[in-house]
Amino acid sequence: MTISRAFTVAAAATMLLPVLALAQDQEKKIKRSDLPAAVEKAVVEHSQGATILGFSQEKENGQTFYEAELTVNGHSKDVLMDVGGAVVEVEEQIPTESLSPAVRAGLQAKAGNGQARQG
Repeated sequence: MTISRAFTVAAAATMLLPVLALAQDQEKKIKRSDLPAAVEKAVVEHSQGATILGFSQEKENGQTFYEAELTVNGHSKDVLMDVGGAVVEVEEQIPTESLSPAVRAGLQAKAGNGQARQG
């Protein structure tokens, strides 16, 4: 193998490392029956009054998380839980008008010349 060929192979391998790392931190759709018991219990608690759209399993930094995708009162709500069923993160779409004027003003200020998306 020539030096230029070895360099090309090494450079290609170096460029692939971030891609491989991203591939490890991925989300895959799963069935409710695939949820651990503790996560299933948490889903029952957090989905009352909601429509369950689906579930996914995510691996981030070597840790496994489970996400329940819900619709509540016509808005999306995603609940991320660890393997023990503890809620790690909740993402919920809420109407902008339900925010206080101070919060709306702060969001608009952060948006700068852009516009804060109305929900």
